[in-house]
Amino acid sequence: MASHVNPTVRRRRLGQELRRLRELKGMTAEEVAERLLVSQSKISRLENGRRSISQRDVRDLCGVYEVDDRRIVDSLMQMAKDSRQQGWWHAFGDIPYSVYIGLETEAASLRVYESLLVPGLLQTPRYARAVIPGVLPELAADQLEKRIQVRLRRQERVDDPDSPLRLWVVLDESALRRVVGSPAVMREQLEHLVEMSALPHVTVQVLPYDTGAHAGMSGTFSILEFNATSDSSVVYIEGVTSDLYLEKTNDVNKYTIMYEHLRAQALNAEQSRDFIAAIAKRHADAVS
Repeated sequence: MASHVNPTVRRRRLGQELRRLRELKGMTAEEVAERLLVSQSKISRLENGRRSISQRDVRDLCGVYEVDDRRIVDSLMQMAKDSRQQGWWHAFGDIPYSVYIGLETEAASLRVYESLLVPGLLQTPRYARAVIPGVLPELAADQLEKRIQVRLRRQERVDDPDSPLRLWVVLDESALRRVVGSPAVMREQLEHLVEMSALPHVTVQVLPYDTGAHAGMSGTFSILEFNATSDSSVVYIEGVTSDLYLEKTNDVNKYTIMYEHLRAQALNAEQSRDFIAAIAKRHADAVS
């Protein structure tokens, strides 16, 4: 059964605390691995929250770090237990980007740069049904339906009445021009984009072709930020076979600066809505 506890975030917070304890002890990950007769990569995965952490792992690490305060040990053990619970996305089976979904579910704000397609959080069902098999042509029909349902469930974060996600999207013009599905699908999608961009917590900016060279030409990325001060920002870069999560302050700062340049080069929010609406009309004209 899915829990209100977010296992991804629990693993991340627990990993950060274990790293802090190791550093207080003045030990390297390699030294800890040697003491526990495990690989250094396991210690790294535990600390970056990419691997499930068992209570036994916590007990062993607390022993190495000589943590005597029983309250600290019990707290870490409870976090380990919570981190093994299931989030809502586990009900859909094995989702390749489940780590990202866990982070997105907990994020307070999300900044996205997309160059080729409309971001998943703003896709219509018909657009999603057309774009997912296009990107993943070998996906089985049942897996396609699962991906679509997960994508639609993720969108609930944008409309959450208690804590809506602060979403900022910079979108290259090519994502608006490329006909995904059909002109009718694109018209519907772009009209939805205009509607969503009018929400107070959603901003959409367009980078027109005539912008020329810009900071996002090296690839798409997302920056997730969290309310809890203990949760550092994360840069997410989606890959074909694996995804990249950057959490070091220097890396996050570089991408944040890139995003500021993109926002400065893009049309403002009102100009972008007009720009998107004009292209939607062209798609509509193509239908008639």
